[in-house]
Amino acid sequence: MAETENAPGAQEFIPPSADTIDALRTAAACCRGCELYRDASRTVFGRGDESARVVFVGEQPGDVEDQQGLPFVGPAGRLLRKAVDDAGLDPGQIYLTNAVKHFRFELRGRRRIHQTPDRVHITACRPWLVAEFARLRPEVVVVLGATAAKALLGPTFRVTRQRGELLPWPAAAQHPEDFARVPVDRSGAVADAPDTRLLATIHPSAVLRADNQDIAYEGLVADLKVAAGVLR
Repeated sequence: MAETENAPGAQEFIPPSADTIDALRTAAACCRGCELYRDASRTVFGRGDESARVVFVGEQPGDVEDQQGLPFVGPAGRLLRKAVDDAGLDPGQIYLTNAVKHFRFELRGRRRIHQTPDRVHITACRPWLVAEFARLRPEVVVVLGATAAKALLGPTFRVTRQRGELLPWPAAAQHPEDFARVPVDRSGAVADAPDTRLLATIHPSAVLRADNQDIAYEGLVADLKVAAGVLR
């Protein structure tokens, strides 16, 4: 798969009239903000209610997600759902999305092998995240893995150093101003985004790759319990 030389970014594919998550999802299907759309089967946008109390941000869709068009429906998604239950979070109050909306992979025979998105893909796709957050009012944001952390918190953030720690949101963002104002109605009026909390933890796929999956899973659940504590 050829490396991108020029990624125009998603901003030109987000219509000003897209004032709901459903409208953004429809618009994202036509995104050509980077070259990943050429080989992916479809855009995989976020899913969940706009009033969700918790927003999970992962890396990118995987092979199963790319085929089904939904985030977190593959093996990592099944593990995340179990961890959500074990942490005492209500799955009906969760919005799931990814930092990058197309599947990046390397073809080996008939198999599509996951490739981590580059910074250019994260940057190109970031306007979709900003647009999603403009329509969401979470009480806690959970960042899953390094790619999502880079998208929201900047390239210097290390999940291994600050996992499980509650940070102020949107103040902790690399560019807080992108998330600081949100629409209040369809007239164009905006207001300050409510202060909330953000927590970074490992991606569930890291649990599946771990030498000791039990310990890695327990760590993920422990972090999610910290997030659950914000809701009480």
